[in-house]
Amino acid sequence: MKRYLSSLALALGLAAATVPALAAEGEGLPSAGANVADQASLQRGAKLFFNYCVGCHSLKYVRYSRLATDLGLSEDEVMKNLNFTGAKFGEPVISHMPADSAKQWFGKDPPDLSLEARAKGTDFIYNYLLSFYLDPSRPVGWNNTVFPNASMPNPLWELQGLQVAVHGEAKPGEEAVVEKLEIAQPGRMSPEEFKGAARDIATFLEYTAEPAALQRQSIGIWVILFLVGLTFLLYLLKHEYWKDVHESH
Repeated sequence: MKRYLSSLALALGLAAATVPALAAEGEGLPSAGANVADQASLQRGAKLFFNYCVGCHSLKYVRYSRLATDLGLSEDEVMKNLNFTGAKFGEPVISHMPADSAKQWFGKDPPDLSLEARAKGTDFIYNYLLSFYLDPSRPVGWNNTVFPNASMPNPLWELQGLQVAVHGEAKPGEEAVVEKLEIAQPGRMSPEEFKGAARDIATFLEYTAEPAALQRQSIGIWVILFLVGLTFLLYLLKHEYWKDVHESH
């Protein structure tokens, strides 16, 4: 019986080990509260991504057809509401920004975001989207407290509004530290609504980093139930076998 229980514990441990740990960038940041099992959140996140992010960033490991299947959308809904590049239904999500323009505006190609959540963590993405502020000293006019000196402007400023930094008193020979961010010009969303939008985008990017996670989670429950049932049957079989042995002696 101990061997069976040990095998079950090992199987559970291996299943838990498949859950990726947060990357170093996301440690210590407020939790995004992302849940890839929330299909409504995934749909909202996809809508925001394709309206505000896909102009610069690609998802080259994700196909439009896979999005339709996993997000509970029809082919017509995906092609009308999410596909703005003229790609075919079975093709991957590729930004339509010319490479020359990207380098001219930002100094380098915007990264593909397919694996961004696995690389930096969902909490990092969530807090990064919340932390843009106006900075005239930067080439693009923006800066970010989570990722200082980022070469990316705030793509969601219309929703969030314009934030400015409140600096603390600078020590001799050091730059003033940003103590907090304040909204100087409100956007189309309230602060709480915008946090929800940032959470939805982070959730969607967590999904794109590993679309198979949705299927694995649904199958994993049945695997655990099977192992528990098998362990119980093996215990009964062992009990019955040794019962006959003891009776024979």
